Amino acid sequence: MKTFCGRANPTTGSMEWLEEGEDYDYHQEIARSRYADMLHDKDRNVKYYQGIRAAVSRVKERGEKAIVLDIGTGTGLLSMMAASAGADFCYAIEVFKPMANAAVKIVEKNGFSDKIKVINKHSTEVTVGPDGDMQCRANILVTELFDTELIGEGALPTYEHAHKYLVQEGCEAVPHRATVYVQLVESKRMWSWKKLFPVHVEAEDGEKILVPPSEMENCPGVPSVCDIQLNQMPSSDFTTLSDVMTMFSVDFSKPVQSAPTYYRVRLEPVKSGKAQIVLSWWDIDMDPSGMINCTMAPYWVKPTSALQWRDHWMQCVYFLPNEEPVLQGEKLYLTACRDEYSVWYNLQKAREGENKADEEELKADVRVESPVCRCRAHLLWNRPRIGELNDQKRTCQYIESLRKVLKIDSVCLCISDGSLLPVLAHYLGAKQVQYFPSRIDLYHPHELWQAFFKANHLEDKIKIIEARPELLKPSHLEDKKISVLVGEPFFTTSLLPWHNLYFWYARTAVSTHLASNVTVLPQSASLHMMIVEFQDLWRIRSPCGICEGFDVQTMDDMIKDSLNFRESKEAEPHPLWEYPCKSLSDPQEVLTFDFTKTVPQHCLSTEGSVKLLRKGRSHGAVLWMEYHLAADISVSTGLTKMSNEKGNCEWNPHCKQAVYFFSSVIESEILSDPTAVTYAINFDTKTGEIAMDFKL
Repeated sequence: MKTFCGRANPTTGSMEWLEEGEDYDYHQEIARSRYADMLHDKDRNVKYYQGIRAAVSRVKERGEKAIVLDIGTGTGLLSMMAASAGADFCYAIEVFKPMANAAVKIVEKNGFSDKIKVINKHSTEVTVGPDGDMQCRANILVTELFDTELIGEGALPTYEHAHKYLVQEGCEAVPHRATVYVQLVESKRMWSWKKLFPVHVEAEDGEKILVPPSEMENCPGVPSVCDIQLNQMPSSDFTTLSDVMTMFSVDFSKPVQSAPTYYRVRLEPVKSGKAQIVLSWWDIDMDPSGMINCTMAPYWVKPTSALQWRDHWMQCVYFLPNEEPVLQGEKLYLTACRDEYSVWYNLQKAREGENKADEEELKADVRVESPVCRCRAHLLWNRPRIGELNDQKRTCQYIESLRKVLKIDSVCLCISDGSLLPVLAHYLGAKQVQYFPSRIDLYHPHELWQAFFKANHLEDKIKIIEARPELLKPSHLEDKKISVLVGEPFFTTSLLPWHNLYFWYARTAVSTHLASNVTVLPQSASLHMMIVEFQDLWRIRSPCGICEGFDVQTMDDMIKDSLNFRESKEAEPHPLWEYPCKSLSDPQEVLTFDFTKTVPQHCLSTEGSVKLLRKGRSHGAVLWMEYHLAADISVSTGLTKMSNEKGNCEWNPHCKQAVYFFSSVIESEILSDPTAVTYAINFDTKTGEIAMDFKL
């Protein structure tokens, strides 16, 4: 059966209907999954195996049969560990059908079909009894239901149900417990992902300061966790204000409550500063004694131990509702509130001579409702985007470029999502400024902009045009021609670097409204590429083969089939500041896009070869865009610095770069040192898509 899927093309802006096979969603899900990353997580796998062996031994020592319930079995790995550790029978539950089918094959291939039953259901639908999915309740509960926030994948309601209906009272659990840790920090860099800082502009008539509206200043932001590879955050980018504290723990061997609740710890800052951020991570004890421990602690907490790289569990950044000045040694309360799926934090000062009544008053103060963004800015802009708008160096490049092109009689049109450019253009002297927030979407960004303009007394100075570029009429522009067309360009629907070429398509759509001598800023863009060796990111696409002695090749084949589901392989977006790599080639410009002209009818193609200058494993190509604002001013969305002979790279921290993994990673071939990589890249101007092919 075929399905018609509608999608808005992020580059051309047009609505497209594509005919997809019924397995389309499955292939998408599998291709983008992190299964390989989990199977490569040696530390996780070894600790789970040790914990499972110990749990089976404890049950056997009591003279009982070991009956295992494995919720979210995936490949069936943990069930096979249990069976080989001597479990009498395992019920392996997997809700995702293609995965459950793969688990059946993997279990059979490893010779455990008589010991493991794979059940393709959600655990809350599993029945127990003579005619049920399970003959009896299990006495060992094994799960891996955790995300970076611990509870974001629904671990708590799943455990709550399992204890009520699927496992015996006093069962063994692997993991046995999880503990969440926190540390209070000050960090201008991380705070710049939540708060918009004032922008200073030197104009003809003195300094102007663009301030965010009060609604945004006082907004708690969105409740979703900010999960990052904290191990890539240099210690110079934050100051720790407290010791590491235990916030709460969950014992999985006892009944678990998922109802909203809160936890509070008393802390005394070890340093004075501005409390802005709560950093958090967790560890799991695989056994009751805590001897088998798997931790997500970042580098400064356990500096002596070797860090296990993993991308499925990272660390959390939580933003306090407001910045709180704190003094060394003063008494504070940090409160963690949670619902079934997320956690958020509040900081309160302890009152002088505090008593029981004050404690009760503090408790009454706790709101267990999740924070909600009311200013709309946090819904329109994600955190990297707020960081980008706060990047002073970048803003200065746009200010300098606008200065070069704006005249006193300029009629300026800005095409970009959630951009400060219209305000900058007005401050720098444009006579008339129109703004196209290209996607008039469900968050009503024009209402956000009305608040922005009001906060800066610009209500009647900048006009928002609520129409698509192709529907622009002369009346929208008061019958004037546009003399300056500007864009960053940035669009909220862009996933890959070249999706922001939507600016070019919008520019083409409004071309009849442009003056003959129009200035377009940026005047052009270029696509750049470099061959790299990743320190760790390659693992997410690398086959596993044998994992802890079990053959999981079926899983590798399934991922490979899904990656090859499309006729041509695709690049995928990754924020490379979090994923170190070294360059094996020089960066190379491969395509250019001239914004002073309309989008051509013909495709833009290029082919050539890149010379490899350093020895290393060619894991893939990284691609990014550069925008040429003025003669000598360019903004890169990718490489910002190649620091030394070793080829270490620094990347734009506000953007995701495109990564094209070579098939040698996906097929795990070790090639004798290649000296060059040949490439063919084609930009289809009709679809706005880039197809690429590389050969080592």
